Amino acid sequence: MELIYFNKFMRGIILAGGAGTRLYPCTKVTNKQLLPIYNRPMIYYPLNTLIKAGIKEILIIVNPERMGDFVNLLGSGKKFGVKLTYMIQDKPRGLADAFIIGESFIGQDDVCMILGDNIFEDDLSAEIKNFKSGGKIFAKKVSDPERFGIVKFDTNMRAEKIVEKPTEWISDYAATGLYIYDHRVVEVAKNLQPSARGELEIVDLHNWYLQKNELEVAIVNGAWLDAGTFDSLLEAQILAKEKLADKLII
Repeated sequence: MELIYFNKFMRGIILAGGAGTRLYPCTKVTNKQLLPIYNRPMIYYPLNTLIKAGIKEILIIVNPERMGDFVNLLGSGKKFGVKLTYMIQDKPRGLADAFIIGESFIGQDDVCMILGDNIFEDDLSAEIKNFKSGGKIFAKKVSDPERFGIVKFDTNMRAEKIVEKPTEWISDYAATGLYIYDHRVVEVAKNLQPSARGELEIVDLHNWYLQKNELEVAIVNGAWLDAGTFDSLLEAQILAKEKLADKLII
C-alpha cells in the first residue's frame, strides 16, 4: 500500500486595513501602510519579515478604497520572489477577523500574521521557521506594561497568562503584532464572540491556545515599533535610516 504524505507549510498574512485615524490628515489620501518609512513604503517592512523567513505565499488584507494602490505598488509579488493574494476587510471587525477572511487561503497550513504597521529590528526568521504546532506570539519587554496586552510565561517559554492593559503587574512583556498559529485558528476565530467594542479580539485566540498549553512565547530583543502615531512613525523613520535600510531584502 502506498503511503501519501501531506506537506503543510507556512503561509503569511499582512493585515493592512483600517482607517489610520491617528495619522490624519496624512491618511485621508492614502492607507497608513503606504506611508514612507525612510526610503520604502511601510508595508515593505512586515513583508520583508515574512519573506526573510522563507514564506512564499502571502495574503494582504486591505480596505476596499485602497486595494488598487497596494496592487499598483506590489503587483503579483513576482518581483519579490513570492505570490501575493489580496482580500478586502470591508470594515474593522478586529484582528482575529483576518483568519476568517483568509480561511480559503490558509486551508490546512500554518499561518504567520503580522500587522502592517509593525516594524521589528530583529531578524525573527529562525523563530518563525522553528514553529511546530499550536500558537506562538512574540513578546517585547516594555517599561509601561499597563499600555499593552501583557503575557506572563514560564521558563519553558509557555504562556501562562495574558491580560490586556493590566491594572496590576503580571509581567513586563508585551505581545507584539506578530503571531503564528496552526490551521485550527480559523475555526477558533469563527466561534469567537465579539468583545464589548464589537470586534473579534486576538487575545481570545491567544487564550484558546493558552488554555490547551499550546501557546509558545518568543522574545523580541531589538526595537519594536507600532508605527500608528506620528511619534512612532518618526521613531520608525530614524530606526530605518540608522539600522534597517541596508538589511532589507526587498
